[in-house]
Amino acid sequence: MSSLRSLAPSLTRITVAAAVGAALHVGQGDSNLIDAKAVEFSRAVLAQTEIEGEVILCEGPKDKAPAFMRREKAGTGRGPKVEFVVDPVDGTTAASKGRKDAISALACAPAGCFQVLPDDGYYFKVATDHHSVGKISLDMPIEEIVRTVAREKSLPLENFTVIMLERDRHLEILKSLRKLGVRIILIPDGDIAGAVVSCIPSSGVDLLVGAGAGPEATIAATAVKCLGGTMLVKVWKDEKDDYERLDRLKTEGVNIDKTYNQDELAKGNELVFAASGVTKGELLDGVRFIPNGAIVNSICIRLPSGTMEKSETILRFKGHPVYKQFSL
Repeated sequence: MSSLRSLAPSLTRITVAAAVGAALHVGQGDSNLIDAKAVEFSRAVLAQTEIEGEVILCEGPKDKAPAFMRREKAGTGRGPKVEFVVDPVDGTTAASKGRKDAISALACAPAGCFQVLPDDGYYFKVATDHHSVGKISLDMPIEEIVRTVAREKSLPLENFTVIMLERDRHLEILKSLRKLGVRIILIPDGDIAGAVVSCIPSSGVDLLVGAGAGPEATIAATAVKCLGGTMLVKVWKDEKDDYERLDRLKTEGVNIDKTYNQDELAKGNELVFAASGVTKGELLDGVRFIPNGAIVNSICIRLPSGTMEKSETILRFKGHPVYKQFSL
């Protein structure tokens, strides 16, 4: 039976397909079309992948966007039994406006390894590299988290960089960060990429903070764990939430008072994270179309080895077993 390691190239092909499908409609102002095409293209590749797979969670339902069905079967039915958490486009709105930082991403593991955080409201997240494993807690004020991570990395605050989504719900956090004097990167969408770059030494990003969706938390935690970093996630309780939300989360098996770490969100020691750029961003370059094809940049990170591979795929659409079925 194939291992996840040997499957890794096939998993990257899934995000490549989603990125191409989405990129065809960048800047056209139609978020649903971008999501729909990303799902359509990636589903076509999944159908040809030699796995007995199941998409246990997909980003999209919260916004009533096109998405994989919950517990949708995937693959040929032959091969290892695996599960996926998928975000066909993390940064759909950004892509629809032709802005940066949109990617397609997934996490894959043997069945039963992922903690489901439903796409229902937001979750507060912190991610950083290996220096701060076991050193930070979501019980700390944001100022203490920043100071602790900066100290562990031997960085002065003025050289310390935080990445976060630009959202009204983060205004108080932003005010605190500015008082500290740290560098801040505000991104329109895409906190998966933000979490990943916080664990890559050469990225110049030291910490992700902020509230975002649940499927992205599990996908990002998979990458963070593969890179040896730390990610902490808990339910974000907002006065604007509908009063039944917390009960729904409990029904789904979420402990609404617990802080989950990367080992609880992505269990075990056989994990794969894959992502491909839709538009240019902090982690990956975007799709570039060429005559009868496209160039797509991707990243794949896996355990147990901790290997991170970046790749450039040059697609030729004519005669391709997947892309020939689409009008390209």
